[in-house]
Amino acid sequence: MEWVAECLEALPAHPPGQARQVNATDSVNGVPSSPLISTDPPYYDNVPYADLSDFFYVWLRKTLKDTYPDLFRTLLVPKEEELIADPYRHGGKEAAKRRFEEGMRQVFRNLRTKAHPDYPLSLYYAFKQQEVEEEEEETEDTPQVASTGWESFLQGLVDEGFQITATWPMRTERANRPRGQGSNALASSIVLVCRPRPEGAPKATRQDFLRALRQELPAALKELTQGSIPPVDLAQSAIGPGMAVFSRYAAVLEPDGRPLSVREALALINQVLDEFLAEEEAELDPDTRFAIAWYEQYGYEEGPYGDAETLAKAKNVAVAGLMEGGILLARGGKVRLFRPEEYPEDWNPSADKRPSAWEAAHHLIRLLAKAGESAAASLLAQLPGHLAEGARALAYRLYQIAERKGRAEDALNFNLLAGSYGHLALEAAKRKGVQERLFG
Repeated sequence: MEWVAECLEALPAHPPGQARQVNATDSVNGVPSSPLISTDPPYYDNVPYADLSDFFYVWLRKTLKDTYPDLFRTLLVPKEEELIADPYRHGGKEAAKRRFEEGMRQVFRNLRTKAHPDYPLSLYYAFKQQEVEEEEEETEDTPQVASTGWESFLQGLVDEGFQITATWPMRTERANRPRGQGSNALASSIVLVCRPRPEGAPKATRQDFLRALRQELPAALKELTQGSIPPVDLAQSAIGPGMAVFSRYAAVLEPDGRPLSVREALALINQVLDEFLAEEEAELDPDTRFAIAWYEQYGYEEGPYGDAETLAKAKNVAVAGLMEGGILLARGGKVRLFRPEEYPEDWNPSADKRPSAWEAAHHLIRLLAKAGESAAASLLAQLPGHLAEGARALAYRLYQIAERKGRAEDALNFNLLAGSYGHLALEAAKRKGVQERLFG
């Protein structure tokens, strides 16, 4: 709690503030006229705040009910007005979903009516919920991955006439919080900056929308990855700039005239994200491209030598050369990639005759796990620019694969490398500068 107290001591104590508890769905009393609005809305069914509050409420009520009788007039925290999608409280999953969507639409309707015309609305959102649903047109190999929380929240925002004009990922979660330790929990919130969509906003076809996504989203993703946004946050960070494209249109129409839903828009945004990561993969060296394809199929486990030979030919490399490059072991008719902890501690990039981004990334992961950021930064300072950049891009690509394949431990390693890369690069640059001054 010490850092919280230090922040409070540094904050100005004036002018005096006021706090009121009101219901945002109440169109009359919920939102005062012309406010400057910055809000952190409820996260669908992810956090039942009222239920969690009961833990503290029962003890506070014992000591404060005579002092604040109105606040503590009930035995437990009131729950009826809480805007979350709780299937146990609201009659099942579908009924809870409808209640949340209708409530969010009412809130955004009130905000759009009463928001200050000169200032945007800012919303903080950090939600990671993925459901795998098999649509009729899809196969078992290509399930649609959808975030119901994001979908419901954004559908209400768009339906009530808001347009997303800017987005920023913000590091809002501390790594040492219980939820974040040893897991791929989100570390960032996404700030969505919204304004009312102009009355004369154009309509677009699905192809128009997809074309605009492919033109605009890669630049935003490049900025996010170069800023070392953790891979665990990348998919939800991409929602912001992607929905900024979607929400600028009055409607995006399918060929049959049906409006494209937010769920379908999110699927297209994820598609362009996959395309972006695949394009970055195409710029990597052949050894690394082989290793990515092999990892996707087998992870760090053994696979048949014949499969490795076939894949190696497709990538224009040879299994013997990959062994020489130090990234895999082939014996007894089996092939497997080395795990990060199996790489040698005395690796010298400048003396390696066949260095690869794969090898560089795994040495960095090994050092981060065993020796910390200082040792990893020292190695990064020794890497040629293309290997250093390749290791960064590789971490994002491998995280995506590991997450999809359910390889949680691997995903943690790749998330750690990509999330730490910005700090490592700054420290590596300092060390390079010192070396240049010392040795000319």
